[in-house]
Amino acid sequence: MKALEEKIRREGKVINEDILKVGSFLNQQIDVGFLMEMGREAAGLFEGEGVTKVLTVEASGIAFAVAIAAAMGVPAIFAKKHETSNLSGDQLTAKVYSFTHEQYYDIVVPRDYISPGDVVLLADDFLARGQALNGLRSIVAAAGARCAGAVVEVEKSFQSGGEILRNDGLRIEALAKVRRLDPVTKEIEFD
Repeated sequence: MKALEEKIRREGKVINEDILKVGSFLNQQIDVGFLMEMGREAAGLFEGEGVTKVLTVEASGIAFAVAIAAAMGVPAIFAKKHETSNLSGDQLTAKVYSFTHEQYYDIVVPRDYISPGDVVLLADDFLARGQALNGLRSIVAAAGARCAGAVVEVEKSFQSGGEILRNDGLRIEALAKVRRLDPVTKEIEFD
């Protein structure tokens, strides 16, 4: 999505060779009109797949998942990173390591939110090492549902997650693919 690449070039901040900050428009302060445009673009990539639910992990992927779900006319679900007192009954869980927060999370979705007949599209803001998408995929499998694939706002193609997951049979679409971040020049290169 060229519009996303241009917005990242204008408003994104290179923190170091691994971290691209897009909080001013994607995942903390949200450009809602642009988010909805990205949701329509992502929905179009999986048109005809029979998607019945969109699944993400809290928190930064929620807005994107909602935009996609709105474009598809289906529910959005997010996996919580911590069990809370309002979660009850049978849970689908997966252990996920967050490199951003440098800790493991047990992500949780109530079992009755995903049924064996569902076709689930995974969504997230970033794909780097693939931990979040892999955890979400295992939740879909544990529910007996079918995973249509995954769509991410930004894939860091210089990290291994996308390649590993694609080699494992997961269809992944990225709206923007970052090839390199230069902390000295602040340049962002796209595939």
